[in-house]
Amino acid sequence: MVKRTERPTVALDSLGCKLNQAEIQSLARQLTEAGYRLVAPADKADIYILNTCTVTHVADRKSRHMLRLARRRNPAARLVAIGCYAERSPHELARIEGVDLVLGNDQKWHLLKLLEDADNRSWPSSVVSSASHESSRRTRAFIKVQDGCRNFCAYCIVPFVRSREENVSADKVTALVGGLVATGCQEVVLTGTEIGTYNCNDTNLRGLLERILSETAVARLRLSSLQPPEISPELIESWRDSRLCPHFHLSLQSGSDTVLKRMKRRYISADYRRVVSLIRDSVPDVAITTDVIVGFPGETESEFQETYDFCRQLEFARIHVFPFSPRPGTGAATMPQQVSEKEKKQRSRQMLALARESAQSFQQQFLGKTMDVLWEQKSGGVWSGLTGNYIKVYARSHENLTNQLLPVKLVKLHRDGVWGEV
Repeated sequence: MVKRTERPTVALDSLGCKLNQAEIQSLARQLTEAGYRLVAPADKADIYILNTCTVTHVADRKSRHMLRLARRRNPAARLVAIGCYAERSPHELARIEGVDLVLGNDQKWHLLKLLEDADNRSWPSSVVSSASHESSRRTRAFIKVQDGCRNFCAYCIVPFVRSREENVSADKVTALVGGLVATGCQEVVLTGTEIGTYNCNDTNLRGLLERILSETAVARLRLSSLQPPEISPELIESWRDSRLCPHFHLSLQSGSDTVLKRMKRRYISADYRRVVSLIRDSVPDVAITTDVIVGFPGETESEFQETYDFCRQLEFARIHVFPFSPRPGTGAATMPQQVSEKEKKQRSRQMLALARESAQSFQQQFLGKTMDVLWEQKSGGVWSGLTGNYIKVYARSHENLTNQLLPVKLVKLHRDGVWGEV
């Protein structure tokens, strides 16, 4: 048998959280090192790999849709489904036409070996340039530092599909960051299922941050998400280094203490408020973003109003709104007094309107100021990028701004962010 010298092209796609994005980027590095050629998801790849999400029924539906879309784009492609939905319900994904392989969260790290073991003669041959796809990955990179959760909040499927808790050593994380910086990466995002609990060989999250900041020349370091009980004055001290982005995604879920109790969250609204005050008192220009679930089982109109008022008072930079979605096997799925879909939609509309108002109010504070923006991509002649505190900035320029960290004057609100002058 003649061994092929050309590897198949691979398209990688991801749904859901930043942890999924980190895993896809890690897989991209492994595939590239093994000689596979990466292409954009919209291109006709030999292999299409989707890291699925199952946090809501909408995420399930999107996963199925993206696999079918990939099939329509290229009927000859081999489809691979990995991740949380693949862990929870592999048979549902396996029934989709064209899906050849379904791997849960523990199995997906064997994907490269499975591809290596495949009969090379069965892969179609194509050559597609992936230069632009690769350059976009070098702008911001996601690194998984932790995985697994055992909190079992009443609504959450994650502990069922990511139950094994693991931490990546500080040595390895620091080396990964250093390697990314050497390739031109300007910003690194540390992510995980519960990164605030990070602890490996007696190094906690603060120790990890200090290692990275002292041993690498990373221009920006960002954390994906934290829980209120994980925030301490000692951790906040790390933000004295300006390379740590002044942005905290701090999960709320509800501003009502009675709902938080039914959700089995580990804090009350007063705890959350204290943490927000601590952060704002310590970190200049900080953005605090959050998640809110509306229509949790038994949520009364007055409990929803408590959440709405709480969010208005705390003036979040961004609010991600999720109507409650019962997940199989979770405690909330079988709770009595399920809120009607009509009521959930109405409450979602109200909270989304507040989210837009809050975002614009936050952005307006910075109009007229000059802030550093990391430019990521160009579309329709307009560049877009992010400030350290997660404001989306748009601007026109004839120069190639990709991956440049530049001072920009913010001049007016524009779409979901602001317009800037480079």
